[in-house]
Amino acid sequence: DAWPQLLCVREKSMCVDKEDVVQVKDAFKWAIQALVGRELGASMLFNSAFEVSIGFTHAETDGDCHFLCVFSDSLHSLPSVFTRMAVVKALEKISDEEFLRQYPCPPARPATKCTPLETTCLHSSVFIAGRYNKFSRELPQTPWVIDGERRMEGSVEELIAAPLLSSFRADAFNFSSSGREDVDVRTLGNGRPFAMELVNPHRVRHTKAEVRQLQETINASSDKIRVRDLQIVTREAMGRMKEGEEEKTKSYSALIWTKKAITKADLDLKIDQKTPLRVLHRRPLAVRQRTIHSMSASYLDTHHFTLLLRTQAGTYIKEFVHGDFGRTKPNLGGLMETEADILELDVESVDVDWPPAVPE
Repeated sequence: DAWPQLLCVREKSMCVDKEDVVQVKDAFKWAIQALVGRELGASMLFNSAFEVSIGFTHAETDGDCHFLCVFSDSLHSLPSVFTRMAVVKALEKISDEEFLRQYPCPPARPATKCTPLETTCLHSSVFIAGRYNKFSRELPQTPWVIDGERRMEGSVEELIAAPLLSSFRADAFNFSSSGREDVDVRTLGNGRPFAMELVNPHRVRHTKAEVRQLQETINASSDKIRVRDLQIVTREAMGRMKEGEEEKTKSYSALIWTKKAITKADLDLKIDQKTPLRVLHRRPLAVRQRTIHSMSASYLDTHHFTLLLRTQAGTYIKEFVHGDFGRTKPNLGGLMETEADILELDVESVDVDWPPAVPE
């Protein structure tokens, strides 16, 4: 009776969608978890924060994915680049017919077993969020390294991370924020939202009072930054920082130099910006349309004025003022028919309603 049932299952399995196919790692987890539990005399929690990572190698099939190199710009001949995501993206670009010409289906049954590599035990990441102010015009948000050489000591992320790494006894961290400011730009007001992933923490339980003390420790460590609303969040909550990011607004104040007298104006206009020359090394060339919601100016003297701006998030303010060799149109200098440039720039507000405010 088993043989007809096997044929039936086989026929049905040929019709399932690719999302329904069980991944090898999941099948391995299902098979090994009960065995580990019996060996340790402990119950297994499938949503436990404790993770065990086991690596394997299999020389017989190491070259199976190499044919995908010709279908993906991100894959090369080096085995280390064949991550699951890279392989999935390459498979999306190849037709079924071409795949069958390149790879036997079903594949030949392996004659050898996998070789286990090292086993790593770790705790799942802890996520910390808050808002930061930056008061220095000589402090980058992240370490500033050009051609392998570090240009400035310290950074916002390092000042925030140091006490957190120590208290949570984490191995490493990953920092993200709602946008970023240049090294010479201050971030004032309620600050810029940020989130930090603490990798493999050895101490995870912290009371609200302890987190509050960590915030005070960060603030006492430097007069260049200040942190507020520090709190532990979930991985899912991290996504709220990026939700609708381009629709959010940001406010700025800038000290402008110009060759001609100024007039106070309120503008609401759209501008087309090519990726600035100064960030082409880390962002793709594109033309992005951004909105200037409001703009006002106040005289200082015949060559200087203060400009207040409220813009769509992602607007390059410096380039809007000086035009970036015509790469931002229109620009303030063009509108005023004069050469204009920013001498000082401050972020006054980042209008992202996350993370929740923590009462003082």
